[in-house]
Order: sequence, then C-alpha cells, then structure tokens
Amino acid sequence: MSHKHFPLAPPSAIALADTFRVLGDVTRVRILDALSRAEMCVSDIAAHVGLSESAVSHQLRLLRDHRLVRPRREGRLVYYALADQHIVRLFAQG
Repeated sequence: MSHKHFPLAPPSAIALADTFRVLGDVTRVRILDALSRAEMCVSDIAAHVGLSESAVSHQLRLLRDHRLVRPRREGRLVYYALADQHIVRLFAQG
C-alpha cells in the first residue's frame, strides 16, 4: 500500500517549525511533561520544575500563545492543562 506524501504548504511548514522551536526549550518541555500527568496551577508547576512562579507564568504564556496549553479559571486560581492529546502522544513517542 503506498502513501502519497504532499509537501507542506509554506504556512503549515512555518507553523510546524515554530512549534518545534517552542518545544526546543528544556524548561517548556518539563512544564509540558508535568501537565501531561495532571492539570496544575502555576504554583504547583513552579514547585514541580523548581522555578519561580513568575518564570513559569512567562513560559505558560508562550505555550498558551502557541496553543499547546489551555487555562481554566477556578475562583482566583488558574489551572493549566495540555491543549490536546497530540502533545501527550509526542511525549510518549519521545
């Protein structure tokens, strides 16, 4: 059975390269790894990865801008989770 492979259109190639660039940072990978296990608030993520809440918030903003994580507000706290299962599968394959 043959699989046809179509080249990526330039916008898709740019978006994919941008996603890999975001994933190329060890801190962001550690944050995503933590979120692959459970939804967490900023203070829990900071404790898990050993960074300040400010540093984690900065990284989460970037991950959110690239649609890799999604926030959920519960009262005064914001909880973060992976945006979809594609990231979980990527980690499992890695």
